[in-house]
Amino acid sequence: MSKKFPIALTVAGTDPTGGAGVLTDIKAFHSREVYGMSAVTSLTAQNTLGVQDVYNIPVDFLNAQLTSIFDDELPDAMKSGMIATADMMEVIKGFVEKYRIPYVIDPVMIATSGDNLIDDKAIDYLRDHLIQTALCITPNIIEAERLSGLSIKTEEDINRAAKIFINDLGVQSVIIKGGHLKGDAVDYLFTKEHVQRLSSERIDTNHTHGTGCTFSAVITAEIAKGKSLESAFKTGKNYITNAIKNTPGIGKGNGPVNHFSYKGE
Repeated sequence: MSKKFPIALTVAGTDPTGGAGVLTDIKAFHSREVYGMSAVTSLTAQNTLGVQDVYNIPVDFLNAQLTSIFDDELPDAMKSGMIATADMMEVIKGFVEKYRIPYVIDPVMIATSGDNLIDDKAIDYLRDHLIQTALCITPNIIEAERLSGLSIKTEEDINRAAKIFINDLGVQSVIIKGGHLKGDAVDYLFTKEHVQRLSSERIDTNHTHGTGCTFSAVITAEIAKGKSLESAFKTGKNYITNAIKNTPGIGKGNGPVNHFSYKGE
């Protein structure tokens, strides 16, 4: 029997309030008519006000989750979010290389609330070993600064950082999200061949919890459908702009976005 739906896998942490992590990724997958699977890296106690506690899943159990998935069904694409340790990253790298699956990395380091989510050793492994296995990585400005070693304040700085990602760090492609800069919200897709720049109005809201998770999950879902990275980037940009504009107003702090408002193709 052939599959009725494309399948996307997320490997990330949990958010019990549903605003970020695997719960948000699954919502995004399903809203794009893609069947979602997940392997959990960390359990967090968090809400819209911040992260109160984190429990990292044992590495052997992360490996067991991924083995269960890949022994039964091969996803069409996968993404990762919060990966707390270098040992976890090494396990994930092994599955990506073995199955040659299209892989999107959202290099989650700091929560919207400002809480650190991974350690320095993991950041080094991410930069030196994991991002090279991905079809695309999707850092925000803060993450791009940490991985490239540059201070990013302008579009020229973004271009310089992209060259470091492509030429020095060896990534296939990078989407640098400009949401932390002033002016319109501009995101940039860089490959070895070209640059794609997408702009939208900046929405004045603090309800942006889980935007990075959602954006990368939509891109992963579109790739699972067989869409090009350029097309997936455009859909992801339109989706997240709409999701921020129509936030549901949940929580007392940085609330989540709306995964059910985008009706585009």
